[in-house]
This record gives sequence, structure tokens and C-alpha cells, in this order.
Amino acid sequence: MFFSMLSEAWYSMGANRLRTFLTMLGMVIGVGAVILMMAIGEGAQQSIKRSIDSMGTNLIVILSGSSSTSGSRSGSGNSSALSIGDANAIKDLEDIEMIAPISTGNAQVIFAGNNWNTSIIGTTPSYFSIRSWYTEGGEIFSDDDIRSASRVALIGKTVAENLFGEVDPVGQTIRVQKNPFTIVGLLENKGQSFDGRDQDDVIIVPITTAQRKLLGNQIPGSVRMIMAQTKSEKYMSLVEDTITDLLRQRHNIRENIENDFSVRNLTAMAKTASETAKTMSILLGAIASISLLVGGIGIMNIMLVSVTERTREIGIRMAIGAREHDILLQFLLEACVISIVGCVIGVLLGLGAALLVKKIVGTEIVISIQSIVLAFSVAASVGVFFGYYPASKAAKLHPIEALRYQ
Repeated sequence: MFFSMLSEAWYSMGANRLRTFLTMLGMVIGVGAVILMMAIGEGAQQSIKRSIDSMGTNLIVILSGSSSTSGSRSGSGNSSALSIGDANAIKDLEDIEMIAPISTGNAQVIFAGNNWNTSIIGTTPSYFSIRSWYTEGGEIFSDDDIRSASRVALIGKTVAENLFGEVDPVGQTIRVQKNPFTIVGLLENKGQSFDGRDQDDVIIVPITTAQRKLLGNQIPGSVRMIMAQTKSEKYMSLVEDTITDLLRQRHNIRENIENDFSVRNLTAMAKTASETAKTMSILLGAIASISLLVGGIGIMNIMLVSVTERTREIGIRMAIGAREHDILLQFLLEACVISIVGCVIGVLLGLGAALLVKKIVGTEIVISIQSIVLAFSVAASVGVFFGYYPASKAAKLHPIEALRYQ
């Protein structure tokens, strides 16, 4: 009996194809919009997660403060307030796992007939452990290279592609500001940073080499920043305060005087961005879900019209023995068929639109089975919910009044 009712519901849909299509349209657009918006939101979350993972874990960055020249102040990291001594003092703190002092700059790099302008990072071997950054070929430099200020370097994938193409860069010699450097390692791909910067467009050298031969620090031993990794995430807030107190003491900063450095909790910043992306994903899905509500109202409207048009048919069915729940099931099945078919078309539309956006815009798209199941389930539930009232109205018609209806 159920399958005969289902077959009749399908026949009723085909009796007025245009009206059925227009009724489905709201559901199709709603499901497609939900899947597309959730795919975009999930893609944004995945992109941010990758950026967070590429930074490392439990990171605190200490930047030197702003410098001032003739009353004009530059941004953070442009003074020489921090030093190797500050880094060593931070390293001795109880909850610190590792530290890496960093000096940065830019330089033109030459190999054979190719040249490339890139970022220069001078640091220590611990930098690679803190950043969870490993080599694809070769190896990182050692503490001996730091002590002897060796002219060795590791390069990122972007630099390797622009200077060497398909040639293996490990063991090759490049010139950085006319200084020859031997490439001892090729770094694995890191991708974009949290702020959108290409992390692979970099050359990393021993910090002593950078200070003495490349960057020309005015104050010996000064560094641009210090990167610290805590033993556990739960210690990060405490370590921030401890580092601030330690550096104020070392720099002889009196009370009520502004710090000549800044301490930033990158993990907290990254988590905030991740939560923001998640909230935006939910918001996009919620906005798209409004289309499902509109589609549900469309189903209810057309089913009420159908009940009115088929009042005499309902009366005849009741007269020959159809019970109230049979009529209810018949009209509810029709609403469900419209809703489910609309859902299927909407899923295909959403998947196609998501792939099209990825191809044209280049935005990262993540299509998950969960989003498809959720959109389908919600849409089907909306169809049943809005189809129940017309079905109930049809089931409650009095047989004699229905037969008299003109």
C-alpha cells in the first residue's frame, strides 16, 4: 500500500510539472546555498589551521620596540632593544622549552645567471625545532657554524624554484650581497603564514653570520626578535608576564615608563582567528538556511492549493473506505517527494557551484559528507514539517462536505 501511495505521489507531481518545479526551486536553491557556504567556511577554517600548524606550537614572540627619529616613530621591531643576552636570560626561565634569537633583513641573491630578492633570517638551530620546520634535502647548520660564523645557508622552496629550477640546490654556492654561501639544506614547503606572507621565500643563515656579514647591526649582539616555546600551553599567560618583568628589569625600565619591547602570544592570536573563521562558517550556513525556510513555505503553499483542488477526490476516497491516516499519509508523501527530489538536485547544484568557485576564484573549498548529510536532513525535515499541515487539513475533511465541494 505504501508503494502504491508513493507511486501516486510521483504521478501527482508529474501532472503539473511547471508548478512542481517552481515549488522545488526554493528547496533546490536552499540546499545548494547551504552546501556552498559550508564548503567555503570549512575551506577557510582548514586554511587557517594549516597556517597555525606551520607556525609551531606554544609560541611567544618578543619584538623589539619602535624606534624614533626626529620625532617620527617606526613600528615594532625597528629598534635594537633586544639582545642575545636577553634571549639567554629568557632561556633560563623555568617554563621555557627553547628559544631562538632572530635577526632579519632582505638581500639580493645570485646563482649563475639567476637572481632573486628574498628575506634573510639569521638565527640558531633551535629555530627549526620551534617552528617544526624540517629539511627536504641536506641538513640544518650546527652550533659550531654559529660559533665560527660559517657562510652556510638553508633556502626555502620559493627561492630554490626561482634560482635553481629543477637543479638540486644542496651543495651549490650562491652569492648574498657578494658573499659566497654554501647551501647545506633545502627546507620543506611551509606555504603562507598567518598574515599571508610566503614563508618559503627565505634564506636562513647562522645568526652570527647574518650580524657580521649581511645585516650590519649597529649594536653588536642586538636582535630583531626572540621566539620562545613554552613547555605547555597552560603556562603561556604566566610566561608572558614573567618575560615582561624580566626584560623590564634587564632594560632598567622604571615604573610608568613604556616598554621598549612587546610580547605576543601567537597561539592565542591564532586561536582567535580560528574561532572567528568557525563563527563565520556557522553564520554563512545560517544565512543560507533561510532559503530552506522559504522553500518549506513554498511547499506548504502549493500543498494547500493541491488540497483545495482535490477536495472532491478526497471525498470520494473517504466514501469508498479510505481512513483519515491514509489521506494524511498520501499528502505527506507528496510533500516529502517534492522535498527530497529538491534536496537531491540542490546537493548536485551545491557541489557544482563549490567546484566552480574553487576553479574561478581559487578559494580553498572543503566539501564534507557531514555538510551534505546535514543540508539534506534539514531540508527533508523542513519539507515534512511544512507539508504536515496541508496533509492534516486534507485528512480532517468531512466526506459529505468534500463530495459537495464544487
